[in-house]
Amino acid sequence: MFMSAAVSVSAQTFGAPRATPILTVDSDRMFAESAFGVRVSRDVEAGQSVLLAENRKIEAELEAEEKRLTELRADMEPGEFRAVADAFDERVQGIRVQQDGKARAIAETRDDQRALFFQAAQPVLTELMREMRAEILIERRTVLISSNAIDITDRAIERLNAALGDGRDLLENP
Repeated sequence: MFMSAAVSVSAQTFGAPRATPILTVDSDRMFAESAFGVRVSRDVEAGQSVLLAENRKIEAELEAEEKRLTELRADMEPGEFRAVADAFDERVQGIRVQQDGKARAIAETRDDQRALFFQAAQPVLTELMREMRAEILIERRTVLISSNAIDITDRAIERLNAALGDGRDLLENP
């Protein structure tokens, strides 16, 4: 009895993997808290900040131009003003399409980076499963009730940080 307790404590002390056929992971947290996910989040936020600043500048310029056009309206023939106003509206629509495209590109980059992360994470997660002699790894959100002992999210983040870092190497060597 005393001997088995000592072995159990020793295994826990040294972080030896516990055999369990089912493991869970919180994939959103795994991505968000990994060095890779933190870098992607920072990059996306930086891109969004640049785009927001650009949008504010464009908006101010367009408002000034609209004000100028409104002031000129009194001195213009209705047909002439309509042509100028239509050209302005067309330009505004073009700018909107262009800026929306930039926002979509930022979102697509985020999604592509997330997909790359999970592709690169697969061998690391497979190795964790092998070490813990697990048969299946389930998304934690799909489990109604479970023991926290089978959640490997923290361990996965540590391993992924060690294996992938912030993921820049994967971008340089696709």
